[in-house]
Amino acid sequence: MSVKLGLRLCLALLLTLAAAYYQRKTGPTYPVHAEKEWQGVHINYSFSRSHGGSDDQPVTLTLSDTTVSVTLIYRRFPSKDLWTGMVMMKENTQYTAFIPHQPPAGKIEYFVLLNKLDQHTILPGESSVVTRFKGEVPAAILVPHILFMFIAMLLSNAAGLEALVNGNLMYRYTVWATVCLFIGGMILGPLVQYFAFGQLWSGIPFGFDLTDNKTLLAMLAWLLAVWRGRNTRTGRIWIISAAIILLLVYSIPHSVRGSELNYQTMQIKHGQ
Repeated sequence: MSVKLGLRLCLALLLTLAAAYYQRKTGPTYPVHAEKEWQGVHINYSFSRSHGGSDDQPVTLTLSDTTVSVTLIYRRFPSKDLWTGMVMMKENTQYTAFIPHQPPAGKIEYFVLLNKLDQHTILPGESSVVTRFKGEVPAAILVPHILFMFIAMLLSNAAGLEALVNGNLMYRYTVWATVCLFIGGMILGPLVQYFAFGQLWSGIPFGFDLTDNKTLLAMLAWLLAVWRGRNTRTGRIWIISAAIILLLVYSIPHSVRGSELNYQTMQIKHGQ
């Protein structure tokens, strides 16, 4: 391996890690967490916005003052339900309560109310936290899905960089990027969604799920890159374009406009 090729592969890896980190940090399922001081009390919390499995979702926070009264307040989302309050259980400096389990794609909005000497504050702040419930996805499906999508992104970046310099490996990377994207996004991705929300595919033409549709767009771009990439004169443009499209797709936070349960009809709406 030449030094220049090694540098391009390192750059491809850095781009992949940066895109994966950005997607996770900006997504609607990333936990809301912070540390703050209030009335001389140190508060540390991390509120989840996604919960898988068949059990209730725990909500926890840590306080330096155990005389504070702490209440979890929640209701179904979206709904006009009355808010329900639940006193959080205390064990040493940790307070815990459990949001009742919801059907797949069911959402709950919640916040935590703290009271001390007739003073109160709300966590995390002015807006509530919205969490979505989902079914348990087997690790045998979820782990390979994540792995293949990561490898597809890495090979996509490598192919794009190779195409920029007209490298000898650009078409080989293109083929393998397409294969990995197909396995991770078009086979394992729908299986993940099936176990989580009970439907294999909710993108075009059946729905408007953004995750499915952006995966489909990226897949079409890479199939075109494989087809047109054989042309050594114009193929580079198609490969670079496909790499840019996948990079843009990864910049869209995961689970945006995802599945949501309509509590009135008890039907799952995809693309919410």
